Amino acid sequence: MYAIVKINGFQYKVSENQYVYVNRMEGTEGSDITLNEVLLVDDNGNVQIGKPYLNGVSITATILNHLKDDKVVVFKKKRRKGYKVKKGHRQYLTKLKINSINI
Repeated sequence: MYAIVKINGFQYKVSENQYVYVNRMEGTEGSDITLNEVLLVDDNGNVQIGKPYLNGVSITATILNHLKDDKVVVFKKKRRKGYKVKKGHRQYLTKLKINSINI
């Protein structure tokens, strides 16, 4: 059984007892959240598709921790011009554990 859910404007394919890294969400570590924007549910071949969301279907998840992703280095250079810029970025993430898909 899996579902496609919309979290913070991005779509994720999730199943039960799975860990998902999403963009930083509000909430404290250890708290349970309910995700109501479920787009699709596949229950062993029985597929339900929402228009755009499914009514009465929700996903419960637990916020495990807030963390930062690995550093991405952005380096720009123009040859023979003396122009070099080096910047780094670390994305703020939230680790979720999908507890159950409630149909």
